[in-house]
Amino acid sequence: MKQGAALDTATIDAYTYIMRREKDLGRDGEEGRKFEFPCACANLRRATRAVTRLYDDELRGAGLTTTQFTLLQVLERAQGIRQGKLGALLSADSTTLTRTLAPLIRKGWIKSLEGEDRRERRMELTEAGRKKLERAWPNWEQAQKRLKAKLGDPGWEELQKLLGWAKAAAEAA
Repeated sequence: MKQGAALDTATIDAYTYIMRREKDLGRDGEEGRKFEFPCACANLRRATRAVTRLYDDELRGAGLTTTQFTLLQVLERAQGIRQGKLGALLSADSTTLTRTLAPLIRKGWIKSLEGEDRRERRMELTEAGRKKLERAWPNWEQAQKRLKAKLGDPGWEELQKLLGWAKAAAEAA
């Protein structure tokens, strides 16, 4: 047998989900909006990016990102929350949360306080953070209003339920 002969004559037919015509992958206009990935994670991440863009566009006028607004909003309701509990509440790992909190601390919108032991940090909204949140609230409400108008009341309610179920299912899996 000659070296490489088996490879020269062998063929392998394989089909993967990605092997589709360009049109099906959304390079021809409308089809791209209809394309759904076979992966729940990919579809959720795509939806999250689109929704985040909507909120970021509105919050930009107040000088905040969606992530920053969310942190200020949570800290207004949960003053003195432990950083670990804040991460769990937001489903954020410790490193990401620390990196996200740092600019808010530098800007004086939140402060990090010592907890009961040296390892524990408690987060609080400052007066400057409260004012920033108050100024951003109308921008956030506008984003909510725009999304809710597109979804309609039943779609909005269903979305809230589905997101809660998806989070719970992923954590339980």
